[in-house]
Amino acid sequence: MDTRSQLLELTRTFHKEQNEEPFVPGQTPILPSGAVLDDEDRVAFVEAALDLRIAAGARARKFESRFAKAMRQRKAHLTNSGSSANLLALSALTSHQLEDAALKPGDEVITVATGFPTTVNPVLQNGLVPVFVDIELGTYNTTPERIERAIGPRTKAIMIAHALGNPFQVAEVAELAAQHELFLVEDNCDAVGSYYQGKLTGTYGDLSTVSFYPAHHITMGEGGCVLTGDLRLARIVESLRDWGRDCWCEPGEDNRCLKRFDYTFGTLPPGYDHKYVFSHVGYNLKATDVQAALGLSQLRHLDEFGAARRRNWTRLREGLRDVPGLLLPEATEGSDPSWFGFVITVAPDASFTRGELVTFLEERKIRTRRLFAGNLTRHPAYQGRDFRIAEELVNSDVTTESTFWIGVYPGITDEMTDYMVASVREFVARA
Repeated sequence: MDTRSQLLELTRTFHKEQNEEPFVPGQTPILPSGAVLDDEDRVAFVEAALDLRIAAGARARKFESRFAKAMRQRKAHLTNSGSSANLLALSALTSHQLEDAALKPGDEVITVATGFPTTVNPVLQNGLVPVFVDIELGTYNTTPERIERAIGPRTKAIMIAHALGNPFQVAEVAELAAQHELFLVEDNCDAVGSYYQGKLTGTYGDLSTVSFYPAHHITMGEGGCVLTGDLRLARIVESLRDWGRDCWCEPGEDNRCLKRFDYTFGTLPPGYDHKYVFSHVGYNLKATDVQAALGLSQLRHLDEFGAARRRNWTRLREGLRDVPGLLLPEATEGSDPSWFGFVITVAPDASFTRGELVTFLEERKIRTRRLFAGNLTRHPAYQGRDFRIAEELVNSDVTTESTFWIGVYPGITDEMTDYMVASVREFVARA
């Protein structure tokens, strides 16, 4: 056996020697999210490191191809984070190559007030105006009716996340976008593997985004992806991701188009090297081959992890369904969510507060999270920013005061889930 094979076999042995401590109720933390990694994941990561391909390479291209196929899209572009994926997707809609359809400074993008800031930040970062709509309690998504009422003369796009893996009514929203000639970007970072009306989320919009942060459905440690079925948008995304260059050769590759020195661009000299022609004011947001190696290994588990998330969510839902004072989550009608978390809102007439319940759970090592930012418009970062509130954000304010979520990720066992149920029940019975 050569040295490389020995190292990889030792890596597998090392992984199996890592003894997992048994779950001890009240002592072992139950995390809200996290990566689930096996020996094959560790070996894939180490094998890529041994190759010393420290930038994007063959593994990154292979992942893009396989992930696009898994997500039923034509093109996938790997990025260094899901936040960067959102930035690239929205920025692509401002490209001059879209001509009259391109978003211009001052144009409006409809989004929800309750969510993670990186769904909204690219709107502001591109000089556009977010238009905030409210959500429904229970599903924690907005509705097509709310979106339609928010459309104004300068509205050009809709960019919304599927809340904690629960699809919004994306088919209806896509139809609404088409009627009003609006772009639709699906932030699918929390919902990989979710379905709406029998179709994968992330396939309805002009563009969709994914995150591979450890909290998400599969992980690369860091990483993200932009997906689309529109080859023109895919080319713009690639340019923006890769410094804004016009060339589509991979790093280290030359003259794929066989016309490298035959083009004329702008006021550049005829025949200027196409590898150094820039058609967009872009970024460098690529991922690495080591990250892609882990992603390729994790991709094996996508269906398995989704099944575990659904199972854990259902067990929590059944265990808590008759507990007074709690508003429990509901799947959007017609959907099959691959859940990111189990969200709970404490009712206004409950004999206890969200803070009291959360404190009790945290003391029992049951980790909780807020519904991200709650009402984003109330945060310091957005004070003085240019945005429009389409309607009173009543339910967004409720989530800010009264909502939290607990975990359903695949690392949570039935024993852990039952302990969470028992703990909530015990607290409410005492309150």
